[in-house]
Amino acid sequence: QVQLVESGGGSVEAGGSLTLSCAARGFNNNWMAWFRQAPGKEREGVAIISPSGVATEYFDSVAGRFTISRDNTVNTLYLQMNALKPEDTAMYFCAATPKVGFARLAWEYNSWGQGTQVTVSS
Repeated sequence: QVQLVESGGGSVEAGGSLTLSCAARGFNNNWMAWFRQAPGKEREGVAIISPSGVATEYFDSVAGRFTISRDNTVNTLYLQMNALKPEDTAMYFCAATPKVGFARLAWEYNSWGQGTQVTVSS
């Protein structure tokens, strides 16, 4: 399994930006993703990235506003979030999967960070 630690969360006003980071140990060959979970709701996918960083996929709720990237030289995954909305408020998690390809469901990931809170006020 991959060890993951997220950082960069915080409170911003609607329309603002945040960048989340996920420091990892041993993730260079893993497809990675960001998920989020709001109180009382199921964990949902945000974005997925291939091991090389070339291939990415975004869920409809964030497409065009968020950018997922990774720097394998420093073992770090990123999520740049722009034009934030109050509905983006959630705990954000990075995750790694042993599967190859775009794994879109939380159960397909076997390594998780502890999460970082993002709160967007209107």
